[in-house]
Amino acid sequence: MGTATLEVPVTQKTATSARRIKVEIRRQASPDAKATTETFEIPYRPNMNITSLLGEIALNPVDVSGRETTPVTYDSNCLEEICGSCAMLIDGKAMMACSALVDRLLGDKPDKTITLAPLSKFPVVRDLAVDRSVLFENLKAVKAWVPIDGSYDLGAGPRQQPQIQEQRYPLSNCISCTICMEVCPQFNDATGFVGAATIAQAKLFNMDPAGSVLKEERLRALAGDGGIQECGFAQNCVQACPKQLPLTEAISDMGRDVFVQQVKDFFTR
Repeated sequence: MGTATLEVPVTQKTATSARRIKVEIRRQASPDAKATTETFEIPYRPNMNITSLLGEIALNPVDVSGRETTPVTYDSNCLEEICGSCAMLIDGKAMMACSALVDRLLGDKPDKTITLAPLSKFPVVRDLAVDRSVLFENLKAVKAWVPIDGSYDLGAGPRQQPQIQEQRYPLSNCISCTICMEVCPQFNDATGFVGAATIAQAKLFNMDPAGSVLKEERLRALAGDGGIQECGFAQNCVQACPKQLPLTEAISDMGRDVFVQQVKDFFTR
């Protein structure tokens, strides 16, 4: 008895293989170079993300005019929204390239041109790659770590109540993508605002039994220039965060703690 085979009509195959995705990319050869725009057309495949689209360009870096160019530079690592390195502006919106699906971006407009650009609030290194070291400088400023001397055995760590663990876990999901800083109207050179990610990490470590030894220092750092008082509560950060961190709650809680610490410091001078 023969086996039936489902054949895809030739016209349907041709239509799918002939479909092209047009993408416009803002490019910059070096930090001091003038920014330019290049447009590419990529063969369509279902379920592509922006990272795979950039990979297709790297395989054949030729723009729509037929001019040979260079592969696009961008940051990428985990490809599953964990490392936070592939954040960029996609159609003008700060998103992760690895989780930005082309089909979803095109929607019901298959002829739409997708636009890619580097994050606008960080120095450009090259093309879509930016220098986000300001975040790590801010984390260092608020001592966002647990001070444990690893030179000798400290024994078992302090116990932590399940309720505290449940509050800390969402904050620990921060991937340092800096999207919250990109969308924040208060994060700019004029204010020097540390941003929501730094404040949330300060709360995370203040709630840690071992990390709380530096609690007062963190609160004093957030009371200084660029600290929590710069937040305008626009709440753009919590809407844009790819990991759905409770950022506005963290900012509110830390604002209260910073105020209490300032009162304590005033009466203990």
